[in-house]
Amino acid sequence: MAAPMEHFRQLLKRNKFLRHFLSGGLPMLVLIVGGSFALKEFRTLRYQVLDKRKTVDDDVMDEINQVKLSKKISVEEEYERMKEENIDDWTNIRGPRPWENSKEFQDSQRANLAQKQHSTER
Repeated sequence: MAAPMEHFRQLLKRNKFLRHFLSGGLPMLVLIVGGSFALKEFRTLRYQVLDKRKTVDDDVMDEINQVKLSKKISVEEEYERMKEENIDDWTNIRGPRPWENSKEFQDSQRANLAQKQHSTER
């Protein structure tokens, strides 16, 4: 039993490549191959959990389908609705800066806009 082990030690002392491979290369190889298998298992587990979360009752799915069917809008109906809207008469209102209070700024913008519209009507 001691003879093969002693032979292996002598081989390691003489062969520099084998010594470096066993101390650095083999652990790196095990890490890469083992990591690949571990990631595969984690991915499959992740997708199995996501699939279980996404399961929906048939009753709920029927309700969702009913809502989708009742809200079908054709392209022609949408076109007619867009024609009725006035898209030429609009004003650009600047949004607030990060350091400005958004509510106060929007109120002041609306007041200025209303004042301008009121002055143009006269």
